[in-house]
Amino acid sequence: MTPIESQTDAVVDCAFSLAELLIVAASEAWRENGEVLASGIGVIPRLGASLAKVTHSPELLMTDSETFLVEEPIPLGPRGDYRAKYSGYMSFERVFECVWGGRRHAMIGPTQIDRYGQTNLSAVGDYDKPKSAILGMRGLPGNSINHANSFFIPNHNPRVFVSDEVDVVCGVGYNKERWPVGVRSDFVDLKFIVTDLCVMDFLGPEHGIRVKSLHPGVKFEDVESATGFPVLRAGDCMETPAPTSEQLDIIRRLDPHNLRATAIKGNPAGIRA
Repeated sequence: MTPIESQTDAVVDCAFSLAELLIVAASEAWRENGEVLASGIGVIPRLGASLAKVTHSPELLMTDSETFLVEEPIPLGPRGDYRAKYSGYMSFERVFECVWGGRRHAMIGPTQIDRYGQTNLSAVGDYDKPKSAILGMRGLPGNSINHANSFFIPNHNPRVFVSDEVDVVCGVGYNKERWPVGVRSDFVDLKFIVTDLCVMDFLGPEHGIRVKSLHPGVKFEDVESATGFPVLRAGDCMETPAPTSEQLDIIRRLDPHNLRATAIKGNPAGIRA
């Protein structure tokens, strides 16, 4: 595989999948972040972070998911004769230095999220006798108070965007009642939520969740009916930009085995009928 290089072509390609639209939308979460460790957990977030580094944010730090920093993102799946461009050692100790020091921006896929931005990756239902057990708390408690976080939701529905609080608060959010008196909550930095319907942020009054852009063919009412709590519409809400030919070319080189096609059920077209 030849080195992945950014070009200046900005021609929109009309033939793109919803997964490719979401990768481009996810990449914007890392725009103007500076020199931080970009961690995309899952196919779409990882490709989004990789696209960001290749195009608008080359200063992002990225690892080979093992022990080294890389100059260009590692393609997904079997690498064949591809050889990584290593640029430095990145042990777990150094990764945690970035985490604890706030020099990281992660995008994860929670099972539930509520109006406060609190996230659940542990269990659905009563914690002592859950309907289903998932991954567990993992690193969410520490990550959510130490560095910036964004979220990816492949199926926007009220079971994910719950009407009340999440069943288990793994990642903290902006719920004042959850913060003990005297405990600092200003380190919480929630950025974006990318879903199969829209892109949302936390820039409403008191960090209220707003719809920042609607994907082609999606109406605001579609988002409202698929969300368990009231959402705001940003004053400058627009249509989510379609991928350019340049971006699609890069995505296809970053994902030569088309793993992105499995990330969204049915892999529909990017423009809804």
